[in-house]
Amino acid sequence: MASFVSETGNITAMFLFLAPTVTFKRIIKSKSTEQFSGVPYVMTMLNCLLSAWYGLPFVSPHNILVSTVNGTGAVIESIYVLIFIIYAPKREKGKMLGLLAFVLMVFSMVAIVSLVALHGSNRKLFCGLAATIFSIIMYGSPLSIMKLVIQTKSVEFMPFFLSLFVFLCGTSWFIYGLLGHDPFLAVPNGFGCGLGALQLILYAIFRNNKGGAKKTSAYDSAEMGVVKTHQDMHAYQNGHV
Repeated sequence: MASFVSETGNITAMFLFLAPTVTFKRIIKSKSTEQFSGVPYVMTMLNCLLSAWYGLPFVSPHNILVSTVNGTGAVIESIYVLIFIIYAPKREKGKMLGLLAFVLMVFSMVAIVSLVALHGSNRKLFCGLAATIFSIIMYGSPLSIMKLVIQTKSVEFMPFFLSLFVFLCGTSWFIYGLLGHDPFLAVPNGFGCGLGALQLILYAIFRNNKGGAKKTSAYDSAEMGVVKTHQDMHAYQNGHV
């Protein structure tokens, strides 16, 4: 049962990681990042790195699938970040490089501290808490876009399949965490499951409404939880693992 659930989680997580490819095809084609924000991709990369580290056998035994899918996610997100930096304006490029340096520093500190200063259950606790915090931050980013949906009564900025895979991925890893009695997997993914369900409910309510929001492609306007309008509003999916 646990194996089936984890494999389902891996599949849905990959759909979340690959969803932004539509946006990055546009960025490469136009040679511009336009109004997109690169912040969610860097933060998702950090979440993947921390989760992959947590799943390693010397940190958390029997969670190697957590490492494999998040390791893959970290590679995919790093490609997104690299493309974004290449095509970003000079000012935005500097901000992204600074944020990337911060993210790599945080991950390095967690990895070094866990290896040098901690052992056994303390190492698992420390790494698990770090991964949980950033997983919740990643899953919490859609709150802004959900507010936008309610305000505009339109779902054009909230792609259905992103919401669906947030729900499926969160649910799969939540169940896996429960079966393995692992709160560091169950808690953040339970949070993601709930938020994904709320997004699907909003989609069902407003799916036929078109008013209020500027007419743009859903993928052009919402990617991994971020919407950048004239008010620079932020939302999210990447989706956790």
